Amino acid sequence: MSEWVRPAGTAARDGYDVVVRPGDPGWQHSGLTVRTLRPGQSVEIDTGDCEYIVLPLNGSAEVIIDGESVPLGGRADVFAGATDLAYVPRNTTFAVVSPGGARIAFPFAKAASDRPFQRIAVEDVETELRGAGVASRQVRNFGTPGVLDADSIIACEVITPAGNWSSYPPHKHDEHRPGKESELEEIYYFELQLSDDAPEGAKGNDPIGYQRVYGTDDRPIDVLAEVRSGDVVLVPHGWHGPAMAPPGYDMYYLNVMAGPGTERQWLITDDPLHAWVRELWNSQHIDPRLPFQQTEPLGGDES
Repeated sequence: MSEWVRPAGTAARDGYDVVVRPGDPGWQHSGLTVRTLRPGQSVEIDTGDCEYIVLPLNGSAEVIIDGESVPLGGRADVFAGATDLAYVPRNTTFAVVSPGGARIAFPFAKAASDRPFQRIAVEDVETELRGAGVASRQVRNFGTPGVLDADSIIACEVITPAGNWSSYPPHKHDEHRPGKESELEEIYYFELQLSDDAPEGAKGNDPIGYQRVYGTDDRPIDVLAEVRSGDVVLVPHGWHGPAMAPPGYDMYYLNVMAGPGTERQWLITDDPLHAWVRELWNSQHIDPRLPFQQTEPLGGDES
């Protein structure tokens, strides 16, 4: 198993299901923890020199900060739609509690400046349909520049319908080239589900997907991972893509990015061997299964 692949359970510690932190071997700028909260259970976090996002994966929660409770409506699961979320600045102590139980992702990154606490409502999360044909995917840009005011963190969610390729064509963002490419390390956190057309006899299957990462001539890296729900793949550098959802299995991944640059930008370079694939999209339609329909947030009108 590659050092950059963390199967579900192998990155668990300190009560968290997933822990990736700056300072881990080969890792410097971005982080992700995932915590399962039982009904009524809470967790307290000191952000230190990092900025945090509070992102319910399933269930709803409340953020307790400066003596106030801020509700996050949540969702049934990551395929059901977007969710309310919160941004918490560095040098802050906050708590998250879930009266009904929830699984919460905490993307975070090193920060060099202060931003105010923010609650991003589900209706303010921008949804983008990217690619076409079998490269169609749905992107929820909840933590990208222009949506979230942050110092360094960039984060989004991607839904890839069964049989489609995402993160494609392969691309990289590991060099600082002004106006062309930004230097960002990246975390992929995966969840998968059976597609709607799966037969009843497949209900017990363990959905799988695949993720590819490969290096440049001067910076080798080689990852071809079979991924399941709860798995993490780290991309310290190099070309990454495709993320493949086999027929029968829908794929979700959460991306968390940050880097050493002073300007918060997400600029990529396509692998020149495969960049031509984008031209095909001009004559193709977006997959009609997209967008995945938003269901009612768990918090209703109060979310």
